[in-house]
Amino acid sequence: MNDHLASFDSLLTPEGRALLDTVRDTDPADELAVATRLRREHPAELVSAALGQARLRQRAVAKFGAADAGRMFFTPNGVEQSTRASVAAYRAGRMKELGIASVADLCCGIGGDAIAWARAGIRVLAVDRDPVTAAAARANMAALGLGDLVEVREADVTEVDTSGFDAVFVDPARRGGRGRIFDPEAYSPPLSWAVEAARKAPRAALKIAPGIPHEAIPDDVEAEWISDGGDVKEAVLWFGTDPGAVRATLLPGPRSLLARGLRDPEVRPVGRYLYEPDGAVIRAHLVADVADELDGGLVDATIAYITADELRPTPYATAYEITDRLPFNVKKLKALLREREVGVLTVKKRGSAVEPEELRKKVKPQGPNSATVFLTRVAGAPTMLVGRPA
Repeated sequence: MNDHLASFDSLLTPEGRALLDTVRDTDPADELAVATRLRREHPAELVSAALGQARLRQRAVAKFGAADAGRMFFTPNGVEQSTRASVAAYRAGRMKELGIASVADLCCGIGGDAIAWARAGIRVLAVDRDPVTAAAARANMAALGLGDLVEVREADVTEVDTSGFDAVFVDPARRGGRGRIFDPEAYSPPLSWAVEAARKAPRAALKIAPGIPHEAIPDDVEAEWISDGGDVKEAVLWFGTDPGAVRATLLPGPRSLLARGLRDPEVRPVGRYLYEPDGAVIRAHLVADVADELDGGLVDATIAYITADELRPTPYATAYEITDRLPFNVKKLKALLREREVGVLTVKKRGSAVEPEELRKKVKPQGPNSATVFLTRVAGAPTMLVGRPA
């Protein structure tokens, strides 16, 4: 680990920073040639570290934007696991509205959440036990001019005193050496420890995987699922806000849908419109709330597709006008698409084992028109629904 830390620290020297500027826009295909040239004037280890950091910064643009990513420092896990800037900003806004002025950020990673809180004027203690990760977080606060509001501490989060803070935020590591961890008790630290740490604070937020089983969620918390641009990013357990509440929040916006305790929607025949709920709505088990808003029902009791006869705009689902309904039959679908001269085919599936790319290859769409086909079940039967965005 000392070697990794020394390699990272070398990037913070004047020579390292100059080298980072030099390799900033290096195309991956040109890395070997660039490395060979730069090693004539700089240590090989420093050149490798600078090129690796340049790759990480390029990957981080999607989460942090070009302006911040180009100045920040990352680790491979930090890019993968850090909170997207838009989500962090939303959460910081919620905390600001709650009157929170200081946060203990446990398992802070490279500091994505700490950046958002500091920019909202909230004082932060950011803690991570990994020396390189803590060094990256510290460098990021300095690079973005936030060092006065954020203290970065290399420590075991289970040994940190958080009693002087208005709120605690815990983001346990959910990846291990073998990839994503699905058992909440295998998080680092375990979910049970994080829950207890959160309960000791006046207010707290606990970031968890969006696929967590609802039965694993304590009864005394508010559970919120967050999507950004239609992609589910995370779930958050809020302590000290609205116990028992369940909500789905969609970004940009934000737009929040709060559970009303409705029963599951009835199954009804496929109508003129099919609605695909946002992933956060599905993860939060709020399909019934959207169906009620649309005066719709389900196409199948086990499938999260809503059908309705009227078009009603809603931010919580995407509407499609259904033109055709077919039993699952590739030849019939191919003939229909040929007749409609469909060359641009979007394939969506829910409740089907068929892979979209596999179907696309079989039907070989050709022509100037476009269509969307849903591979699903309708009242238990494998079905193809063909339509277009409404």
